[in-house]
Amino acid sequence: MASASAGRQISARNRARTERQQTIADYVLAKGVATPNELTEVAGASLMTVHRDLDELARKGLLRKFHGGVSAQPSSVFESSSAYRLNVQSEHKEALAAEALRRIDAGMSIMLDTSSTNVFLARLIARREPMQLTVITNYLPIQQTLRGCEGIDLIVIGGRYNANHDAFFGMDAVAMADSLRVNLAVLSTSAMTAEETYHQDQDIVTMKRAMMSAADSRILLMDPTKIERTALHRLAPAEAFDELLLTDPGETEFVQAVSERVATTVVPLTGTL
Repeated sequence: MASASAGRQISARNRARTERQQTIADYVLAKGVATPNELTEVAGASLMTVHRDLDELARKGLLRKFHGGVSAQPSSVFESSSAYRLNVQSEHKEALAAEALRRIDAGMSIMLDTSSTNVFLARLIARREPMQLTVITNYLPIQQTLRGCEGIDLIVIGGRYNANHDAFFGMDAVAMADSLRVNLAVLSTSAMTAEETYHQDQDIVTMKRAMMSAADSRILLMDPTKIERTALHRLAPAEAFDELLLTDPGETEFVQAVSERVATTVVPLTGTL
């Protein structure tokens, strides 16, 4: 009994540490830079505990420590890790997914990329009243969400499996996307200015471009942490998309500038599904 009790206590401590580190990482991603003292209030933990958490997050390559503070690593596994991205900006992703769902009608064929926001969209599709829909994706979490759903004709894009992204890429995956034609592609990416979209991973850029080419219409889903930023590889100009769905960035100049290039809908966070 004592051993079981000790095991539960260890499990609870591990869970609390994971949740605390997630809170710290979310805050740094949203703000860009933070100080350890600032993070003690965010995490509700002592300065010593926060320093230990930051050391662990830095070892994992999620954050970068510097004298007096810590910053996000925009070109690292911090943004590319599928497991991590699914827990970041969830309120924004729910709102974007709910708005995107309004553009999907029965009988359509749609491609969903490896955006974590599309997992939220897949969950809404799975909960929706059964309707005939063809969904094509290379992203394993979406495949797992929609498999067996009534009315969903699920087509899996296969290829070389990438464990970090939890998805399939490579020449075979791109060739399969190129061989198809769909009504709609729903995509996101890691960075955007008013003129261009970007991503730090070349394989993902190649796959997103193939999906865009295969679609009659393209919707881009973006939360405020991704705007007015760049990454290593250019994906496409803003006008290559038919519509941008954006949760309110509080940047009226950006919204005005990007609206000149692509139809833009600012999605409120209230009233999400």
